Parts: sequence; C-alpha cells; structure tokens
Amino acid sequence: MSNAGFSSQNGAGGQAYVNGPSQSPFPMQQVSQGYSTPGQLGYHNPVPAKAPMPPGPGLYNAVPPVSSYQSGPGPHMPVRPQMGGPPPMPPGPMPPTSQNSVPLPTASTNNYYPNAQNPSPSSWNYGVRPPMGVAGTPPPQPGNHVTSTSSSPSPVPNLPPSQGFSAGPPPGPTLTPDASRPPGPPLPPASLNSWAPPGSVPPLPMNAMTPQTYQPGRPAYGPPPTAGPPPAMRPTPPPTGPPLGTATPPPPMAPQHEAGPSGSVSSNASAFNDVENMDWDVNQSGMRQTHAPTNSQDPNSFEAGDRTIPDPPSSQPGPGPAGRPMGLAYPSLPPGYQNMAQPPNAPPMHPTQPYSSGPAAYQQPSMGPAQLSPSMAAMSLQSQTPDALRVVNLLQERNLLPPTAIEAPTPCLPQDLQKVNCSPEVFRSTLTSIPQTQALLNKAKLPLGLLLHPFKDLSQLPVVTSSTIVRCRSCRTYINPFVSFLDQRRWKCNLCYRVNDVPEEFMYNPVSRCYGEPHKRPEVQNATIEFIAPSEYMLRPPQPAVYLFVLDVSHNAVQTGYIDVVCQSLLENLNLLPGDTRTKIGFITFDSTIHFYNLQEGLSQPQMLIVSDIEDIFLPTPDSLLVNFNECKELVQDLLKSLPQMFSKTMETQSALGPSLQAAFKLLSPTGGRVSVFQTQLPTLGVGALKSREDPNQRASAKDIPHLSPATDFYKKLALDCSGQQVAVDLFMLSSQYCDLASLGCISRYSAGSVHYYPSYHNQHNPAQTERFQKDLKRYLTRKIGFEAVMRIRCTKGLSIHTFHGNFFVRSTDLLSLPNVNPDAGFAVQMSIEENLVDMQVVSFQAALLYTSSKGERRIRVHTMCLPVVNSLSDIFAGADVQAITGLLASMAVDRSVTASLSDARDAMTNAVIDSLASYRTAVLTIQQPGLLSPTCLRLFPLYILALLKQIAFRTGTSTRLDDRVFAMCQLKYQPLAYLMLMIHPALYRVDDLTDEGALNVSDRTIPQPRVLQLSVEKLSREGAFLMDTGSVMYLWVGRNCNPQFLTQVLGVPSYAALPQNMTQLPELDTAESTRTRAFVGWLREQRPFYPTLHVIKDDSQLKANFMQSMVEDRTESALSYYEFLLHVQQQISK
Repeated sequence: MSNAGFSSQNGAGGQAYVNGPSQSPFPMQQVSQGYSTPGQLGYHNPVPAKAPMPPGPGLYNAVPPVSSYQSGPGPHMPVRPQMGGPPPMPPGPMPPTSQNSVPLPTASTNNYYPNAQNPSPSSWNYGVRPPMGVAGTPPPQPGNHVTSTSSSPSPVPNLPPSQGFSAGPPPGPTLTPDASRPPGPPLPPASLNSWAPPGSVPPLPMNAMTPQTYQPGRPAYGPPPTAGPPPAMRPTPPPTGPPLGTATPPPPMAPQHEAGPSGSVSSNASAFNDVENMDWDVNQSGMRQTHAPTNSQDPNSFEAGDRTIPDPPSSQPGPGPAGRPMGLAYPSLPPGYQNMAQPPNAPPMHPTQPYSSGPAAYQQPSMGPAQLSPSMAAMSLQSQTPDALRVVNLLQERNLLPPTAIEAPTPCLPQDLQKVNCSPEVFRSTLTSIPQTQALLNKAKLPLGLLLHPFKDLSQLPVVTSSTIVRCRSCRTYINPFVSFLDQRRWKCNLCYRVNDVPEEFMYNPVSRCYGEPHKRPEVQNATIEFIAPSEYMLRPPQPAVYLFVLDVSHNAVQTGYIDVVCQSLLENLNLLPGDTRTKIGFITFDSTIHFYNLQEGLSQPQMLIVSDIEDIFLPTPDSLLVNFNECKELVQDLLKSLPQMFSKTMETQSALGPSLQAAFKLLSPTGGRVSVFQTQLPTLGVGALKSREDPNQRASAKDIPHLSPATDFYKKLALDCSGQQVAVDLFMLSSQYCDLASLGCISRYSAGSVHYYPSYHNQHNPAQTERFQKDLKRYLTRKIGFEAVMRIRCTKGLSIHTFHGNFFVRSTDLLSLPNVNPDAGFAVQMSIEENLVDMQVVSFQAALLYTSSKGERRIRVHTMCLPVVNSLSDIFAGADVQAITGLLASMAVDRSVTASLSDARDAMTNAVIDSLASYRTAVLTIQQPGLLSPTCLRLFPLYILALLKQIAFRTGTSTRLDDRVFAMCQLKYQPLAYLMLMIHPALYRVDDLTDEGALNVSDRTIPQPRVLQLSVEKLSREGAFLMDTGSVMYLWVGRNCNPQFLTQVLGVPSYAALPQNMTQLPELDTAESTRTRAFVGWLREQRPFYPTLHVIKDDSQLKANFMQSMVEDRTESALSYYEFLLHVQQQISK
C-alpha cells in the first residue's frame, strides 16, 4: 500500500493535520490480544483469508450450490424460491450459470486481520489497533484525504468472511456462559432455538434506590469497599416491558490512578485556539490540566493477513505491548468491531422520526410453539428467551420488516438510571451492553462505536447560568446524572472515580429554591443540558456572526438561473439570519476575475471592485468589504436586487474558484465566520484548477472505481488554514457536468462545513430541483448556528476513542475543531476496550460541545449516556443496535473505499454480516440446526448491508456518475443516523387506500400510518399507488390500473393516461383522500431538515428506473437478490 498522502503541517514541523478517521499523534502500545503483528505496516501482501472457492463459470467463480435456485438462460427474472422452508441442497456440482445470472462472490485474499497464522476468515477488524510506531515511521496520514491505493479489482463483493472490517482478534473457542447471572426468570433448557444457559448459581441481590436522592448509606458507583470486590453483576437482556425495579448495581473497583497525566494539549496556531483547549482543561485553580486522553492509542490501520483463532485471551494483562507503525492512510476500524446484536426492541423499518421524543421499545411478536423446538416448546410456559435473542431462520422468515418506526433499543439499566439517560436521537451506541473485555468484544464480531447528533434542534433543553460549572478536577468531566454523591459535600466522578468537593454555590437548587440538595440540581437531573459559560471560558470576546457569500457568475452559472434564486432567497430571509447587532455580511462574485463589493455606509449604491490578478490575490479595500448588516442593510438589498442583471449577458466561461476562496479566507481571517460558496462547473483558472477525471464509458464498470480521492491537496490545505482561523466553508454544487466533488468537497470536510449537491440544476428545465434548492436554502440561512466550536468526547476509564467520522479537523487526540456547527450535522466515533471492565457495572460517555451562539454567548452543551457492562456473548448480542451498527459500518466503508478500493469496502461490509452471524451461531446457540440463524435483534442486518451494497456510494455494474457517488459517500459520513437510514433502506408505503385507522393526531391534523412494505416488486400492484421515501427524494408510483377514485380525488386527473410526465406536486383538492395523502406526505417531509422533492411516476416515466433501483430485495443484472445474498452468507458461514 502506498504511503502517499497529504500530511500538511500546523506550521513548520508542527503536528500533522488529521481528520475524518483520525489517528492519535502519540505513539501507543498494542494491546496484547490484538491481531496486529508488531512492526507490520498497512496493507502487506495478504495471505488468503479463506480457501478460494472452486473455479467455475461466471464472474464470481461459481460456488458450490446451496439451493435449488438456478437462473435460466434468458433475460427473464427468475422466480424467487419459496420461503416456507430451508432451500433444498442438491448434491453434486452446481449447473453452469448463464451469462445473465449473478454469480456469488468469490473468496478474496484481502483481509482486515493482520495476523497470518490461521487461514480462517477474518472480518472488519473490530478489535484492538495494530502495533504502533517504529522509529522512522512516517507521520499518520490525514484521515479524510488520502490517495487511493491500487487494489485488485473485484467485480462483485468478494466476500470471504475473512475480509471484514477488523482490528482485533477473532473469536476463539466458544465462550461458556458465566455462572453469575442476575435475578430473572429461569432460562429454558438447551434447545435448537435457545441461547446458552448461564448456569445454576443463585441470583445475587441488588439494592433498591430511589432516583437521584441523597442517601448517606447508599454505595456509590465508584470503587467498592475495601473488604473486597463486589459480586459481579450481569444485567439481563433488555426487558420487553417497563424497566425492572430500581435495583442499583454494586460500585466498580477504584482505579489505581485517579488523576490523569498533566500536560499541554496541542492546539492550532491562533491564541484563541489555545484558549479553547484551556476551556476544556482549565481546572478550578486556574491551572491547565490536560484531560488524560482515554483514546491515546492510534486508530487501527487497515492491515491484511489471515485471521487467526487464538485461545481465549487471559483476563490478566498480557505481555509488554509492542510498538506500532503509524497508520497508513485511513486508520482501520476500531477494535470494537465485534458485537452487532440488537436489543430486545428490534425496531421496524419505518423511517425514524428525527424529532420524536424518547425511545420506545418495539414489542416483538410472541413466538408460537411451531417456531420452537420440541424441548423449547415444552418449556415455553415456564421460561422465555429474551425477545432480542429469539432465533430467526432468515431463509424461512419472509416478512421481517416491522410495520412501524424502528426505535433504538433500551439499555438494560435500573429504572432510576434509564429514565434520566440521554436520548438515542442525540447519543447512541452500536452496543447498548458494553463487553467487559476486548477479547469478548472481538469474539462477538460486532463494532463498538458511538453515533452523535450533538447540536440537534431540541424542543426542550435545560439551560443553566452559573458562575461555577462543576467539573471533575481530574478528568474534567461535567457533573451529570450518573455521578454519585457520597454525602452533601462530596461527589464521585463516574468516568475516573475521583472524589470531588461540591462547591458552595452548587448547594443551592435554583429550581426548587432549596439549599442543601445538590443531587436535585438540573445538572444532575438531565443527561442533556446547556451551560452559559462564564468569562474563564473565553480569551477574547465571542466573535460576531459573520456571513460571506461567494457566487459563481460565469456564463454557465448564469444559464442555470441559480443566481436569481439565491438573491431572492436572501432578500426574503435576510432578517432571519441568526445574529445580533454585530452581525456582518459580505459578497464576492467570480468568473475569470474576482469581484468585490464595497458596501460601506454612506454610499448611494454598492461599488464593484475587480481584481484581475488571480495569481496574487489581495483585498482592494479591506475595511469596507465586510460590513455591519444592520447599518448597511439597504445597500445589501440593492446589491441583491441588481446582481442577477449585472452578469446576464456575460460570455465569460472560465472559473477561478481557488483564488476566490483565497480571497474569502483573507477577508474572514480576522473574525472567523461562514463562507457560502455556489459553484456550477469545474474550476479552470488559477490555483486549484482541475481537469475532468471521469470517463463516462466506465460509469457502469463492475471493476474498482478510480478517482474517489482528491486530485490536489490545495482545497484540503486551504480548509485547514480556514479551520485555524475559525472559518467554515459550505459548498453548494449546481451543475449538469462533472465537477470533481472528490476534490472540491475537501474545502468543506476539513473546515467543518457541509456539501449540498444539485445535479442537472436548471431553473426552467428542472423545476423540482429548483423547488428543493429554494427550500434547502431557506433552511440553511435561518437554522441555528454555532461559531468557533470545539467538541470533546470522554468515556469511563478503560475505554478508548480512537477514530472519528464527520466533517471537522482533529486538533489533538480527542478534541474536534468545528469553526461552525449546525443542527443537521452528525458524527461517529469508533471505540476499543483498553482495560478490562470486570469490576464495573456501568460505563458512561460524555460529549461536550463548546461554541459561541449567534447572539455572542459562549455556551457548553453536554450530553451524557450510561450503559451496562456485561460478561457474556448472549448479553452483548441482545444489546446490539442494528441501525447504529449499519450507520457506523457505512462510515467505515467510505474510508475503506478511498484508502483501499471500492471492492475492499464491499467485501468488508459483507463479511461483517458473515462474521457476526457465524459468531452468534457458534458461541451463543447451544444446539445447531440447519438454516441461516440470527437473533431477532439482528434479523435486519443482512438486509441493511445488502441495501448498502446497492446504494449509490457502493454499487457496481450500474451506471453511476462519479460526482453522484462521491456525494453519497459525503452524506453517509455526515448525516445523523435518523436521516441516514432512509438513504440506505428507503421506506415503501401503499397510499391509494389510506384510512384513519391507527392514525396520529399532530397539531390538529390526522396523519395516516400505512404499513411499511418490503422493497420488492412483488409488493407492487398495478391496481395501487405506492410512495417510496428515499430521504432526499420521494417517488409516487401509480399503477396502470390504479383505482380511478385515487386518480380523480388525489391526483386530480380523469384517467391514468392523463397523468402528466413531470408531475412534482400533489394538487390541493377538497376531498378526504387528498387531505389524507397530503397530510401523510407533509408529515414525512417535516421529519427531516431539508426538503425532499416528490415525483409522480408511471410505467413510461424516465424516473421509473430510479424507483426500481431502490427495490433492494430484487435481483438486478449486477447484484444479488436478498434471498441469493442470504444463501451466500449461509454458505460462507458453513465453510
């Protein structure tokens, strides 16, 4: 693997700029049970991870038959095998496949496990990170900007279970269930459908506790009494009903070192950046004390080799760690890639409502005797397996999609802790039960990570104004609901277990106006809270809201008509821009030259100042180009009214985007702020000029896709300079031609901006796109914004955060620099377990976001989440969140596509399914039975991964424009999980028969709730109308024989033939059917920040192909059907 990459420095000899999946700048030591061979670099020639499949006809080298399915010689769609039972397994070789058949993936030698001792399959490395840094190792490459390395092309997912995302040891021999199980109903005897019985030791008692009340005798969550360690507690899988009692787990063992090491945190060049670090690390005596980074170990680098199945690692510390080379290109997946099971409330495939209230458990249908093995059925009245662990044979169960929205699983915590836990809409873990050891995590083959939506719009947010913000003096954790009060004057940190004093001011509760009740303060009653920061959190006055608009005015831009829309939207929303009396605004336009606008107060009209020397950009009048908005509002309005006509006759076709961005940087450097760039073509002049790299003839190639990495490092370096000066750049691409989004997107990715993409934009020719652009622009201009922000994520001692996903710059090991933060941005982090958590019953995670509001207030938004610690594989699987797992895997696959190849990423995603289900089968099920078995909580995992493989970002063999693919990858990394899942697995509804049965009542409106349907053509009917919601686009497909009443009363046309080709609006008709349909569509649109367009399509519509491509369960010329994919997974597991 090439070492090439862009490693721009923070000044001469400074720390390498790192972003995206970022690597710690400090050399770390390898955990002993890791898979990495010390001293091994990135991708060495991998040893075959699994035995290659026998050669045979077809693209994939046909595999031995696993079912009676055979594709015929013609182009017709084969009939799906019956789902009523396991497919027959005919002996002998599989008949030769036809040219139209889709061969199964071949075994690939690419592997995420670095060890090469055992040829058994390896998966995405979910485990410990590879060894780190030998002397002379090159510095870590920047996360989000790496040149793609050459890799052998793979036409389809080469899917040996060995090639997944992995960084830790694969599972060893099956874990025997632990005998120390907490109280609960007796477990069923071993049976075909059962999970491993835990043993016969009697349950341990638990202490009752009232929520958040000071109890002098109550044990804290810190170290146990000196008499000895507390009894081990293993929470039972999440309950299906209300949370269990008020049991309080025993306290964890005290760490040997309470205080972390002191030291300075590396920061960016500006003095204010130093203060931001100080904001987080200044202790109450004024001394700078660095929070001991729990994630000091470098993230995993992708390494190849065979997967070894070692003996189970000892719980004792391993031998001395070995050094690890700094990772090449993108770091590999976090060690915690092991456990993907989902809790008992496996949610349905209905789109998650981003703004709904708390989590709600999905009640699984009870299993009847027919679904139980004889021994299990006999015992079903005496005991029940947890819903999340009930066995599902995926080859027999056809209807797996729940009918309603999928909710996040509920952690198995005592009721008093769970009711104050952080909302999963803001803070979510891939595993709601954290394994005690890294070895246990590796064995489960599920990823461990967090997904955050830290600046989400919240309807209720407690805000605290106090001169004293109470934080742990050791690790700097903010006081939260999961700390424990030893008495009225002392509290114990739930992350490092240090005992801290309660400040005198904190004794008074402003809510109840009582003294002496610190445990009832809002900070200790709310897992999400916002502080208005006192003066010590500022080195300079908070910056004003500053907005700079940079517009392409070349001939191509004028032809699209976008300038009129932007100017009109700004005129309508100028007074809604977030800000105060200090708000500043400015404008730059460009073609082959740069145009500045003097808006100084006192002028009768704006003055245009043209700079034609694009090689050496300067500001002609620095003091009058960025003006106070309130003082110069009339001049700004005059400019916006005249701007569309100023360039209407231009014939200038060149684009000097790079120099115009340099000018914007010079203009905003003194203050910081937001740059909004509107671009319609490939930059052709000056620095940052690009040439087309796309070959239209290769869009449908089944081979690896080139040019997913940037063509130049100019935009990344400029973005890092912007980040250092608190400037973020948002990019709006409006083009019908290739624009090299892989290169241009770096300007937003590394400056914490956002990318908005409108392909084939034209005011007249594409009205639906124009409407979407208008609605998106209004949201963009008026939404909340935070300036000069930083975010740090802390976790309980023993856990480590090492790889980040999203748009930001990593300033130090765990501090993310966010010049701007907005409510629509999501982040993900990968985690590992560095120290055994054996003596802990719960662990906590805290994300703290320090930002300046548009009103000039310095604020800190804090989210804290608490999760139980478990010691058995069955509990890990029972607590898996299948949607969070899918979202994290998607981010990891994007990185793999850029650093290695698209085929590697596809293989790794498929192997994530194979490895997790294989681990479940071998380590959790006690009695084997035929079929592809999954716990209920993971029943949708293969479907989601197949949907990802067919998503625009990762699909092969289907014509896909390079910019479309790159934008989809940007979205997968940037969007919060709630919006992401619709991109991955759209929702399909039948809407021609909507009723009020089961409807919601929202703001005096009745919202019908149709059932979510499977994404298969077999669910369509020519007599119906079906709405597909893909997140950014909605398709309303109308069958040829659709009910005439629906056509007339909803669509307003007399017949099917009268439906127009480009219908993008539902007419407002005074009928009950029209009201219901519009209410449902409007309700779906309200659940996301940006506006999805609606296309009414029929059989001869051009967009029907897009609609059909989203039918992820159906077979295409280049991709397997869902059933075929399940057969492939089963075959790989049974090898």
